[in-house]
Amino acid sequence: MADQNHELRRAGLKVTLPRVKILQILESSAGEHLSAEDVYKALLDAGEDVGLATVYRVLTQFESAGLVMRHNFDGGHAVFEMSHDEHHDHMVCLESGQIIEFYDEQIERRQQEIVEEHGYELVDHALVLYVRPKGSRATRQEGIKKSS
Repeated sequence: MADQNHELRRAGLKVTLPRVKILQILESSAGEHLSAEDVYKALLDAGEDVGLATVYRVLTQFESAGLVMRHNFDGGHAVFEMSHDEHHDHMVCLESGQIIEFYDEQIERRQQEIVEEHGYELVDHALVLYVRPKGSRATRQEGIKKSS
């Protein structure tokens, strides 16, 4: 808990029990992308009495403080992950909803080249690839439509 207290103070946030508990949940699910509802359910499962409105408010505060990143991958449904020092991109499976993190040096280099070719400086970016398993029913149906 001392680590969470230090992290909250460093981010300029007052240490409160709901903030500490929510931060613990996010840190323990590293690599996962949790919705506010996921965090709320985890709090309930742990026997914590924190309301859903508080979860939303704290996640917004964490985002403003740079502790978490918010993503709106699928239909505007927000999910959160701990902020990382290292950059990564995402693939979202349209069938399972699974979110896969990846990093590719060639993609990163090419994006930088494109920005420079257009006379700009890259400040930030987010790449999201929407995918489905090869051979899935939806993929086969799209193939039928294209060949018609």
